[in-house]
Amino acid sequence: MNEVPKCSLVSTYSVPYPCSSAFTKEQLSPPIQRYNVSSKEQAVLSKLQEICMTHPIVVIHGLTTTLEIDLNVFSTESMLKANPNMPIDVHKQIKSISDENWDTQQKTKVWKCFSHRSTSTIKNYAQYQAQIFSDNDVETVPANIPISTSPGQVTKNKEKGTVKFATNVDLSNVEIWKPQLHQLTKLPSFLNVKCTDNMLTYVGYDILGMNTVQLYMKVPGCRTTGHQENNNFCSVNINIGPGDCEWFAVSYEYWGVIHSLCSQTGVDYLRGSWWPPDLNVLYKNNVPVYRFLQRPGEIVWVNVGCVHWVQAVGSCNNIAWNVGPFTATQYELAIERYEWNKQNKFKSIVPMVQLSWRLACETKISNLQLFHLIKDCLKQTMIYNYLTLEFLKSKSMEVRYDNQLRKQAHYCKDCEAEVFNILFCKAQNKDIYMVYCIHCMLKYMSLKKFYCLQKYYMEELMEIYDKFTHC
Repeated sequence: MNEVPKCSLVSTYSVPYPCSSAFTKEQLSPPIQRYNVSSKEQAVLSKLQEICMTHPIVVIHGLTTTLEIDLNVFSTESMLKANPNMPIDVHKQIKSISDENWDTQQKTKVWKCFSHRSTSTIKNYAQYQAQIFSDNDVETVPANIPISTSPGQVTKNKEKGTVKFATNVDLSNVEIWKPQLHQLTKLPSFLNVKCTDNMLTYVGYDILGMNTVQLYMKVPGCRTTGHQENNNFCSVNINIGPGDCEWFAVSYEYWGVIHSLCSQTGVDYLRGSWWPPDLNVLYKNNVPVYRFLQRPGEIVWVNVGCVHWVQAVGSCNNIAWNVGPFTATQYELAIERYEWNKQNKFKSIVPMVQLSWRLACETKISNLQLFHLIKDCLKQTMIYNYLTLEFLKSKSMEVRYDNQLRKQAHYCKDCEAEVFNILFCKAQNKDIYMVYCIHCMLKYMSLKKFYCLQKYYMEELMEIYDKFTHC
């Protein structure tokens, strides 16, 4: 066999562009779905989960109070006590009103959002956050947060028109953040970071910010720019306070329109930092936009593939993570985005093929439609693996077996696609090797520079496939 095998997990895939008659002014600004929880009985009812699964985005009010979740453990004061010198990413951004976006000269409305990344520590950002808080309201500076004007931290003559946003503060270390993570175990299972009802629990390792918790520290004007969650997974976001956050959201079926608008102005929808220049741009393109405030203690549930962007109204902290409910819609849209990412040479942080095989090994799927989707993924990748091995045989390329490689997902160094089971490796030095997919490996002049490793024998994959049955 001389033909290079290919594998696609979707038969056809195109960016969605809804064809509908023009919406009215009211339809373009739909009301947000709110769910109020006032009792513990109400918190565990399936109705809450039902509502979250049927709306693009939902605000859950009263749940953290009702379940007695102590959100103070996520305050800046608590962060300082737990790990003040922890390194964090800080993004400098241009301050603007929430429904507009301007260029760096403040002259033209644009899609591109300025963001300059640097590193800092929790302690340094806490001092900056406290200074901004102090300037806005001296009497409401959080207790025990030192206000400093020393060089390199906060200066009296702050840069006008910019804000600093502390992102992706990693709370995955159970030893350091045990009190914080314990509070989140009180949430209903479908909202939980680690639970058997969450597909992402079965990836096999931590994906920071997805199946682990991340914290965001903000001052007024800080922006989480426009995006869909990685591989279209759902997300949970809790505002710790004390300030509010303003959210904008667009249902999944309109992401193609926003993608097109970004492309027209030279902004990369997947990789770039973008913010709609004016909501009227979306309204003119018949895109309904949810707009709402998230108060302290409120949870925002972001459903599968929902596009969203968020701006801090006041100084606040937020915590967030992703979840993967066991629904056909979640899995199907995750696989679709996985293939779209491959086409665009954009890394899928969730290794959907490895995840699918692990789900087959470790779970029982009751949802028939979801079962068939996973089974089809196993079938397609198993055929691809067989054809790859036949191709390598025709090239007399030796394949070595190493089941220790199963613990981690692997990605191609060149195109960033997930490489499942059969890895084409190129030694970088004595202890480090780079992994390639078969297509990128064949671009090199000589196959002799590569060696091939296999995680599973074909017989093992066939056995997993046969034992994976609908319950």
